[in-house]
Amino acid sequence: MNKTIFLLAISSIFLSSLAQVILKLGMSQPDVLSAISNSSVWSIFKTISTNFYVIAGLGLYFSSAAVWLFVLAKVDVSTAYPFVGMGFIITMTLAYFINHEALSVLKIAGTLMITAGIILISKA
Repeated sequence: MNKTIFLLAISSIFLSSLAQVILKLGMSQPDVLSAISNSSVWSIFKTISTNFYVIAGLGLYFSSAAVWLFVLAKVDVSTAYPFVGMGFIITMTLAYFINHEALSVLKIAGTLMITAGIILISKA
C-alpha cells in the first residue's frame, strides 16, 4: 500500500469515526429524545431527518464511503479492511473529546489489543 492510498484509507476511517460521533450528538439532542419518547413514527422521522447533526453525520458517512471506494480500487480488500479496526481507536478518542464519554481501563485495554491486531495483520 503506497503512501497516498494509506492516507486515503486513514481519511476514510477518520471521516467514518467522526460521522459516528456526530450522529450520536444528533441523536442525543433534547428534541430528538423527546420525539422518540412521545411521538408518532412520522414525527420521529421528521425530527431526526431535519436534525443538523444527523444530516452532517450522514454526509460524513457518505464522504467516507466515497473515499473508501478509491482505496478499494487500488488495494485488495483483505489488505485494506484490517485498517478499519483503527476506527475503534479514533471513535473512542473522538467520543471522549467531543461527547465527553468516559474512558475506562477496559476500553483502553481493548483498544490497545485492537491496535496490536492491526499491527500483526498489516505485517502478514
